[in-house]
Amino acid sequence: MVEILSNTILEVKNLRKEFGGLVAVKDVSFSVEAGEFIGLIGPNGCGKSTTFNCISGLLKQTSGKVEIFGEDASEMRPDEIQNLGFTRTFQHTRLWREMTVVENLLVPPRNQFKPNLIRALFQPHTRDAEKQRLIRAYEVLDQLEVPHMAHNMASELSGGQSKLVDIGRSMMGDPQLLLLDEPVAGVAGPLANKIFNNLRRLVDETGISVLIIEHNMDFILRQGVDRIVVMNEGEVLMMGTPEEVRSNRAVIEAYLGAAGDENIGGENE
Repeated sequence: MVEILSNTILEVKNLRKEFGGLVAVKDVSFSVEAGEFIGLIGPNGCGKSTTFNCISGLLKQTSGKVEIFGEDASEMRPDEIQNLGFTRTFQHTRLWREMTVVENLLVPPRNQFKPNLIRALFQPHTRDAEKQRLIRAYEVLDQLEVPHMAHNMASELSGGQSKLVDIGRSMMGDPQLLLLDEPVAGVAGPLANKIFNNLRRLVDETGISVLIIEHNMDFILRQGVDRIVVMNEGEVLMMGTPEEVRSNRAVIEAYLGAAGDENIGGENE
């Protein structure tokens, strides 16, 4: 993990991604500061996940630059980016279904073994390291308020519970930057609110930076994020606080058409 010399954790500069003749992301620029909780929102198909995939190295951008912790990550492999202190989740969770929740959390941490696995198993400090990882796993479950699920099989979990465990897995590497791709998609309202409340508390208590994709603007406007980046048709439409987004006419029209502005940020689900 690199030493952070600046408050800017992530900087996306003129990011562009083309698929043949289709321009999916058009010169997108934004930044994430240390300890910020930011929403990346926009209608379905606006380029949010493609932007995430370029940031995390799963897709090679056509042009532009991605800096993570001040390092140029534009040409890095996903594992190299992850080693900087970056972790992401995907919209569809893929837990190891025949393992317990705590076992799922024990898999992802970095640097678990030396180059020679057999030799590592017999080194004196190995048991202590495994014990510390187990302690950390229970700490993460406590932070997410689900310690009671530790020994449940992943196959027994609901969709919302699986999302929580997936977030827990991402936290096991002690990331300084966490990207979450629609972590409450398909999750019932009360649990979705709980997930966001837990994330807000994690940001406040640990100083981690979180960038989260969400397509439901009415929902995210009420979730206590610091800033919102709004995308539409592959471009950044605007950036601002939830209050600024709520009152922006271009955002209202992109989502609902001008006639729907009275519903933005309201109490209706």
